[in-house]
Amino acid sequence: MAKKEVIHVLSDPVQLEALAKRLKRAHGQLGAVVRMLEEGRTCEEIVTQMAAVGKAVNTAAFTLIAANLQECIEDADENTAAVTQKLQKLFLSLA
Repeated sequence: MAKKEVIHVLSDPVQLEALAKRLKRAHGQLGAVVRMLEEGRTCEEIVTQMAAVGKAVNTAAFTLIAANLQECIEDADENTAAVTQKLQKLFLSLA
């Protein structure tokens, strides 16, 4: 018998909206990096902007994982331990 994959989809609309907003901001920052390269801006300016993009994306990923863990804790079911373990693995993949 095949092992059922454990998944959880974030359902909190407030968290989803906040994550979307953060990622849209990061998307805009990444576009700014491309423009800066095309404009011949300094390495320091470009790297500073790239660091901001990286931080925004990582923060969104950590927030997504944390929100999913919170939902798993609040909505305990038979897969809670498996979902939590999978989310912890995702968290560590970002470290």
